[in-house]
Amino acid sequence: MTTTNATIDEQVEVLMSGAEYGDPETYHAMKRELRERLVSATAEGRPLRVYCGYDPRTSDLHLGHTITMRKLRQFQDFGHDVTFLVGTFTSLIGDPSDKESARDQLTPQQVDDNARTYAEQAFKILDPAKTRVRRNDEWLSTLDFADIIRLASHFTVQQFLKRENFSKRVNAEEAIYLHEFFYALMQAYDAVAQEADVQVGGQDQLFNILVAGRKLQSGLGQKPQIAIIMGESLPGTDGEIKMSKSLGNHIPLLGEAWDMYGKVMSLPDKAMPIYHKLILGWSAERLAELERGLADGSLHPNEIKMSLAREIVGIFHSPADAEAAQKRWDDVFRSGKKDAVPDDIPQEALTADEKIVDVLRRLNMVKSGKEAKQLIDQGGIKRDGQPVDDAQALVTLDELPVVLQVGKRKFVRLVVD
Repeated sequence: MTTTNATIDEQVEVLMSGAEYGDPETYHAMKRELRERLVSATAEGRPLRVYCGYDPRTSDLHLGHTITMRKLRQFQDFGHDVTFLVGTFTSLIGDPSDKESARDQLTPQQVDDNARTYAEQAFKILDPAKTRVRRNDEWLSTLDFADIIRLASHFTVQQFLKRENFSKRVNAEEAIYLHEFFYALMQAYDAVAQEADVQVGGQDQLFNILVAGRKLQSGLGQKPQIAIIMGESLPGTDGEIKMSKSLGNHIPLLGEAWDMYGKVMSLPDKAMPIYHKLILGWSAERLAELERGLADGSLHPNEIKMSLAREIVGIFHSPADAEAAQKRWDDVFRSGKKDAVPDDIPQEALTADEKIVDVLRRLNMVKSGKEAKQLIDQGGIKRDGQPVDDAQALVTLDELPVVLQVGKRKFVRLVVD
């Protein structure tokens, strides 16, 4: 929806919604600066330059990333110039902002492989025709050592050591590597290179955006960017901790529709309100009604969760995919049949006898033989509805067709070639 006719005050109210800085003074300062920047940009006849960065440490974005994407979409709908920045250079180090130990460093090839589908995933929220996609190796890879010294001279070591995650490591006498300081410096230079008016980010980016980015821009003669820091993070499938692939509690945007549906259904009931708020954009009034209904029993948590799952799959896949995922869920979990198998499971032809563990690895249903053995020990792998209890077990050609199941939602039907 395009809302380019909105007044500046209307824009400010929408664009600042959901922002949180830890103190009211900073909030009001950012709100005032945003209004002033909108006034000056309008007078200059230009849109605001807005961006958010996403580091391709892994190959998939997840639902948690869509919180900042939705804020970018609001800027787009007001007619502003939005950049989806892929951190192809910053991800070589990895952001230490919310980490209590140094990240593993990636190779340029790993980063490039991970980044290939980022724009495609972002366009599930952003308007492709209005989105500028850039990679920060465009400018960061061209800096030489003299440039780094010049940029670093704008900061003190004390500024970095005040950061909570670094101070914790100092107090615990744990290592802080010098290269970890460079991340905030590089992200700050992203703002300079793009002459950004606004940068959007999560709470873990408060220092990088509000302190480092603004300070470096000011030091190099630019107007400091307005920081739009989103106040709430989406919890993962555990319902507690911020969604993160490294913690395994994420719901990937590139996942199969039925898997996305199943992961939403696995959420604890207490996560329902925040998912409706952050993913579906429900108003405070609708959320209050939802919470009352769940509390007094007039709304059944499972029915609400199924509706949520359908809506989310419909947004990131299609309404038809959502209906198919619902049917598959019903077939497996609501049919009343023990060990029910969905009708639409993938089919794979075997040409020779093969170990079950090897089949599952080859089809990427498990990440490793070690994971497969752990699942077998837990009863998490089944053959025709019966738990597999031997890691050396074979599937033979003369017993086909055979259905293998991993966990609750992964199936394959093995057939004769």
